[in-house]
Amino acid sequence: MSLADLMMPLARCLDPERAHRLAIQALRLGLVPRPKRAVSDRILQSEVFGITFPNPIGLAAGFDKSAEVPTQLLGLGCGFVEIGTLTPRPQAGNPKPRVFRLPEDQAAINRYGFNNDGLEVGLGRLRDRDRNAGIVGINVGINKDSADQAGDYAEAIRQSAALADYLTVNVSSPNTPGLRDLQAADQLDGLLDAVVEARDAVTKETARPPILLKIAPDLSRDMVSEILDIAVARRVSGVIVANTTITRPAGLKSQNSGEAGGLSGAPLFALSTQVLAWAHIAAAGRIAIVGAGGVDGPETAYAKIRAGASLVQLYTALIYKGPGLFTTIIDGLGERLRRDGYNNVANAVGVDAAKWADGSSG
Repeated sequence: MSLADLMMPLARCLDPERAHRLAIQALRLGLVPRPKRAVSDRILQSEVFGITFPNPIGLAAGFDKSAEVPTQLLGLGCGFVEIGTLTPRPQAGNPKPRVFRLPEDQAAINRYGFNNDGLEVGLGRLRDRDRNAGIVGINVGINKDSADQAGDYAEAIRQSAALADYLTVNVSSPNTPGLRDLQAADQLDGLLDAVVEARDAVTKETARPPILLKIAPDLSRDMVSEILDIAVARRVSGVIVANTTITRPAGLKSQNSGEAGGLSGAPLFALSTQVLAWAHIAAAGRIAIVGAGGVDGPETAYAKIRAGASLVQLYTALIYKGPGLFTTIIDGLGERLRRDGYNNVANAVGVDAAKWADGSSG
């Protein structure tokens, strides 16, 4: 049993935000061991939006909000890490308590509100990282009091572009008032035009990090199709489906299920996977889809891929299953692909999309 395994029961006795800080400190101090072997398998390697990923399982934004431990997180075996959300200026976030475990549901609710150290500090930490250590995406947002939303996103992209393997524009957090309104077509088109122009202005064509858009799961199929068409038209390379949900599925058992904020974890799986399938079908191969929401093991990761995800992200399940979850999923995913006769993960992408889209799968 590793030190990390011994720490898990202790961490769950702490307030979840304090436990989160403890995890960051443990990673910084090297108390969370790296896998004993490389978690790379040729069947899991694929090229997505021009980047070769050693495996398709990544850590979603929200864990390493201020880019404190990206290299250490890559050492857990994941194929990529997304830091952030970083905002142009440091932001304290919403009043505490603002994150709640739902253990009976293997879920969490948060209303953090983009608490982070700000772009200057976060990017300063990334400047010295070893780019050969692995793939790091930078997720950017705006401050709560932003007076020029599109301009602030563009400036964040401009500052981040040289340090990112890919960039994510987050317009889907439910914890910043008005943020999700930016998913509407009349606002999204101009916003994406501004951020792509900002990236292109500061990077050479041969070194332009792809831009991804992160959307909410609380969208209609028509809205998802409209968003995908705009993303393609504005040369966005991928869409992450999805952020947390403001809905509360029937049957939640945990005491904290009535708290305000975004729900993540197992109860989000079915909703987010259906929306993922809608996005995959709407994309029609024009751009890649990244699946997030409720991934807690090899089976759910594989389901995301079969529903249309070229890459998969997780976060909440780490609260309950610990850092060894990455190797568990990667090993199990390779086994399932071979069992089903695939010679590469890319060949399984979207094979069940139609079933998920109409609600007949899962």
